[in-house]
Amino acid sequence: MTTNRGRVDGKVAIVTGAASGLGRADALRLAEEGARLVLTDINAEAGLEVATSCGGTFVAQDVGDEATWAPLIESTMNAHGRLDVLVNNAGIARIDTIESTSTETWREVMNVHVDATFFGCRAAIPAMTSSGGGSIINMSSTAALVGLAPYLAYSAAKGAIRAMTKSIASHCRGERNGIRCNSVHPGSISTPMVHDALSTLAGIDLMDQPDPEATRIALGIGEPLDVANMILFLSSDESKHVNGAELVIDNADTVDQVRR
Repeated sequence: MTTNRGRVDGKVAIVTGAASGLGRADALRLAEEGARLVLTDINAEAGLEVATSCGGTFVAQDVGDEATWAPLIESTMNAHGRLDVLVNNAGIARIDTIESTSTETWREVMNVHVDATFFGCRAAIPAMTSSGGGSIINMSSTAALVGLAPYLAYSAAKGAIRAMTKSIASHCRGERNGIRCNSVHPGSISTPMVHDALSTLAGIDLMDQPDPEATRIALGIGEPLDVANMILFLSSDESKHVNGAELVIDNADTVDQVRR
C-alpha cells in the first residue's frame, strides 16, 4: 500500500506577511502540500484566520523589529524541532518618486523590506544549519530589475534584497551548510497592494469591475497562486540545485520593457 505524500511533507516553514496577498497564498499552498507552518504578520486577526485555515501557528510580528526574530526562531524550533523554509514575504509599498519621497518614508520602506530580510536570514541560518539545511526565499519584485518611477523606495529596497540574496547564497554554498537562498520577482499580481496602485495611478478599481477576473486577465495581472507555486517549488527538494537565482514571474513584462 502506498501513501501519497505532499511535495513539502513534514517540512517546517515560516512565512512572514501571511495575513493577506502573496503571503496568504503561499501559506495555503504550502499547507496543501504537507508543510507545518508558522505564520507571522502585524495584522493579528487576519493572520490568525489564515493560520487556522491551514492548520498552522500564528505569531504577531513586526518584521522590521530585530528583537522579534530570535524568539520567533526559538519558538519554532521548540515546537517543531527544525526549520526548513523561511519565506521573507512581508512588505509595504509607498507611492512616491525621487522628488516626493520623504526621509521617513524611505526609512520605513527600507526597514520593512531590507532590514527585515537581513534580520530573518541571519536568524534563520543557524537553525536551518542544525536542521541539515533548508531554503530561504526572499520576496523581491520586477521593480528590482527595471525600477519603477512612482515607487522609488520600494524599487531600491527590492534591488537590495536581490543583491543580498545572492550574497547569502554564495556564503551558504561556501559554508556547505545545505542552505539555498533565492529571490522571487513577481510583476503585477492581483493583491491588495496592486489593487491600490491601480486605483491611485490609473483610477481603476479592479474589484468594482463587472467582471474582475476578465479585467485582471485583460490587464495582464497574474494570480497569487502563480507566485505561490514558485514558492512551493523553491521550498521543495525539487529545487535542490537552485541557489542564488532570481526567479521572475511576470509573463515577460520586464522583457517587453527592455525591448521598448
